[in-house]
Amino acid sequence: MWTSERGRLPQSQEPAAEVGVVTLGGDPAAVELGGERRWLPVCAPGGYSWQPGAGDKVLVLKAGVERESPYILGKIQENVEEAGPIRLFGPGSALGLDQGRVELEGTVYLNGQTLEAYIQKIVAEMLG
Repeated sequence: MWTSERGRLPQSQEPAAEVGVVTLGGDPAAVELGGERRWLPVCAPGGYSWQPGAGDKVLVLKAGVERESPYILGKIQENVEEAGPIRLFGPGSALGLDQGRVELEGTVYLNGQTLEAYIQKIVAEMLG
């Protein structure tokens, strides 16, 4: 009997994944997917914290039998320079890792103080 009723069950017309635009940033966030979906949790690799901002294009995975549990998996990359280097961006700062180089943009802090203040302290101690 189950197989005879199988064709009568409603089929989900929603795609399993979609690209949408964030309308309300944060975690959880809201995303426009042909209608605004709210309270979407944000997924990220372990040890990494990220929240999408309004206007970001994001990939949304829709889990569940009826695709009722959407999750934001990541932001669509724009202006990717080349394969290989790793770049982390934040408001007013960036970290780049490429072929043995570490590049920092923004104010660098070491043990709670700016790198400049830290160096000044070391120099002052050396000069006595």
